Amino acid sequence: MKKVLISGIVFLFVFSAFQSAQSTDHKYYWMKIEAHDKFQRSVIANTGASIEIVKDDYVIAYGNEVNLKKIKSIARVIAASDMMAEERFHIQTGFGTRDFPASDSTFHNYSELTAELQKLALDNPDLVHMSSIAKTNENRDIWVMHITKNLSDASQKPGVIYMGGHHAREHVSVEIPLLWAQYLITEYRKGNQRVMNLVDSRDIHIIPAVNPDGLEYDVSGAKYKLWRKNRSHNNDGTFGVDLNRNYGYGWGTGGSSKNTSDDTYMGPSAFSEIETQAIKNYVDAHTNITILLSTHTFSKLILYPWGGTNDPINIVNDQQVHEKMAKKMATWNGYKPEQASDLYIASGDTTDWSYGVHKIISFTFELDPDSSAGSDLGSIFGGKCEKLFAPGCAGFYPGQATINPTFQKNIEPFLYLLDRADNPYRVLNE
Repeated sequence: MKKVLISGIVFLFVFSAFQSAQSTDHKYYWMKIEAHDKFQRSVIANTGASIEIVKDDYVIAYGNEVNLKKIKSIARVIAASDMMAEERFHIQTGFGTRDFPASDSTFHNYSELTAELQKLALDNPDLVHMSSIAKTNENRDIWVMHITKNLSDASQKPGVIYMGGHHAREHVSVEIPLLWAQYLITEYRKGNQRVMNLVDSRDIHIIPAVNPDGLEYDVSGAKYKLWRKNRSHNNDGTFGVDLNRNYGYGWGTGGSSKNTSDDTYMGPSAFSEIETQAIKNYVDAHTNITILLSTHTFSKLILYPWGGTNDPINIVNDQQVHEKMAKKMATWNGYKPEQASDLYIASGDTTDWSYGVHKIISFTFELDPDSSAGSDLGSIFGGKCEKLFAPGCAGFYPGQATINPTFQKNIEPFLYLLDRADNPYRVLNE
């Protein structure tokens, strides 16, 4: 843990920031809302609230009082809790230590993540090349680990890109790509023939933390804040854009918000953010990438395009490839495979863009935990969580014990994607 000494000058700045936060801040709520199908859920998503749990007859959403008012006008709000109100000062300022609570010390903050990646690259220069694809608003590098044998001819090999950490509070989604990079190198050095064959013949790209500013902010003060967005300064005193609503394909066509205070704020324009521009430029430049996986949390789902429309992919083979691969991977990790919009409409997301523009076979994994009572945010309405931020209580903060089991169940799906990268369409004949 790191301690920060605040001088008198910094104190005045903090006080000024607090005054600004008071003038622009909102009261935030968890809301349990009646919704029986994807169409009703999409209407709720259009209010700017972020839907976090989907059940057969209700959803749990997170949003401010403006979102709540809109939702009450279109749906029945079963319950609403403002347990988060006391946290909003921290969300606006974020001074102090930037590290996880002691009980979650296995998770990596930005400096620890960087150190792990640097060690992997320095110890394995024949297999790993580490580089930065952009500097964020707060001057952090967005790191990519390029893993392959003989980097000089990497562009001639089938490529796969794995990425995590679009949303700040989804820390498990960062740990899994990190563990994946470490696993590939460890198993290669052990002589695991399957892994050696894949590393030698594939072009592997791993970006564990797309949103390092947001990730760091969510744990500033060693206290979780449920922050979702990046840390862009909007023009009205608010902060952040939802990076997974900022991609260019179908941007702004539903399930995202124009309100800067909302968790699903899509930004002033498509690719307005440094982070999404960096992903776009990187994928654009690597035309050999055939498969993309973006990890998020939570709910145990395997999602594929489209997210921005209820229509299926209109190229029959492409639709069938996504469906068949998703179902096959579900046999290993136990997740539910489905088209992303079966949950609700959400436009401007990563996989709609990667498939829609580049025809890359693209998936989103919503990792552990699931959305059952007792292990998710719904438990705040059942009286099971006295403190929302206690590790193991909320779906975004399930505790460090979740990390390794989540990774172990996804090793085979990750290997499957890597193996099929030479020709994803061959799964149609398997």
